[in-house]
Amino acid sequence: MKKIDPKIFVDDIFLLHNKTAQKLYHDFAKVLPIIDYHSHLDPTILAENKPFRNLTTLWLSGDHYKWRAMRTLGVTEKFITGQASDEEKFFAWANCIPQTLRNPLFHWTQLELKRTFGITAFLNADTAQDIYTKCNQLLQDKKYLPQSFLKNDNVELLGTTDDPCDDLLHHQFLAQQQKDTHVIPSFRPDKIFQIDQREAFILYVNKLSVTSQIQITDIDSLLQALHKRVDYFHANGCRIADHGLTQMPRKENFTSALEQEFKTFLNQKENTFSNPSAFQYFVLHTLAKLYHQKKWVQQFHLGPIRNNNSRLLQQLGADCGVDSIGDGQHIHHLSVFLNDLDKTNQLAKTILYNINPADNEAFASMTGNFNDGTTKGKIQFGAAWWFMDQKEGIEKHLNALSSISIISTFVGMTTDSRSFLSFSRHEYFRRILCNLFGKEMEEGVLPYDMAWIGKILQQICYHNAKNYFLNDKPKVLQIFLCHVMWSFPILFS
Repeated sequence: MKKIDPKIFVDDIFLLHNKTAQKLYHDFAKVLPIIDYHSHLDPTILAENKPFRNLTTLWLSGDHYKWRAMRTLGVTEKFITGQASDEEKFFAWANCIPQTLRNPLFHWTQLELKRTFGITAFLNADTAQDIYTKCNQLLQDKKYLPQSFLKNDNVELLGTTDDPCDDLLHHQFLAQQQKDTHVIPSFRPDKIFQIDQREAFILYVNKLSVTSQIQITDIDSLLQALHKRVDYFHANGCRIADHGLTQMPRKENFTSALEQEFKTFLNQKENTFSNPSAFQYFVLHTLAKLYHQKKWVQQFHLGPIRNNNSRLLQQLGADCGVDSIGDGQHIHHLSVFLNDLDKTNQLAKTILYNINPADNEAFASMTGNFNDGTTKGKIQFGAAWWFMDQKEGIEKHLNALSSISIISTFVGMTTDSRSFLSFSRHEYFRRILCNLFGKEMEEGVLPYDMAWIGKILQQICYHNAKNYFLNDKPKVLQIFLCHVMWSFPILFS
């Protein structure tokens, strides 16, 4: 067995290409807490707080970024999501890593190994056994329990992604247990917009009826059920809504004829609904007004074409690594939607994410149309997302944001991840950010004033997000009482 290569790749100057960038990062950005306002971490795993079985279950299970790369490199599904042992799957991944140069997976892998486990060696076929053995030993220590990852990475707030039908019991438990990190749910009602997929839609409406205890028979009862779930989420600490849409729905009137058609559609007397866009716009607009009323932040992740590979979708389900960048037209529909809310003063704080880098400038310019002076950076151009969450994509995003909007108001990085090791992506972002500013300071494009620029970077990395998301932080007692009321309603009747 070969010894782990002691060469350090992720060192103090990693991604920091001049002295000014290094000073900005180490003196101003490095030690700030993390506000990870959008992730896909499982609150059940956090609440149960059980040790991970091994490095594979922690690092590879559910990570479609890695699955996608492995398939590209000729690894069969057996060693990705199939019947191979956890150890075999890890070795298959280790064999791939040397071939991922210039893909963000290479940087992320080395960052995660060093920050979490203190491993500085390159992961490859020669080091795989040593790394797997060492990490598995460390994972048995209490310092590597799920909740410990949040504490070790100085995560102050974590936002999960939750369906309106979720009971949020694990969030209630975490609200009483967690002292250092606020784990809050996010309201993600994507399934209610899939009216063009009739069978799945009807099943979901039935589930929502049971969860809300409102029999959904028409559009009014559907909106009542959603309203009730928004109230429940709010009482359980939710302050963020999120929507993953291929495209913003086109505005069309939801007429009385469509209302009647929807009622018939729910009663399984029609196989298709004639105007999905009208339904989607009406429901989304109604929800957005609720978000404003609750003083929530609303997020819109726009543009991906999901589940392109129907064979793998049928075999593995959604989120298996077969999604891609879409080229849909977003801006006009987005403008109409935001304007409809703004003209009645019902536009909540909003974050807009695009997945196509060709849309960077358009999205950045849209954010400037609906700020109203009530909140700094009320309308945000969200962090470089998904396929753009890498060095070049982050730099392009920051340049578009700087040129067209005001970067000093930016709420910064979020992981959008299913992995407990992904908090190091905040370090990755902060290094890229500091390098960008440091370069321009040395070139004379920006003033060479460390205190001034350092304060701006601290706002971007932490303070803006803290003020944006935590200005109405729920109290643990409030959440506990909500749990009691919903569990034993007769006591409060």
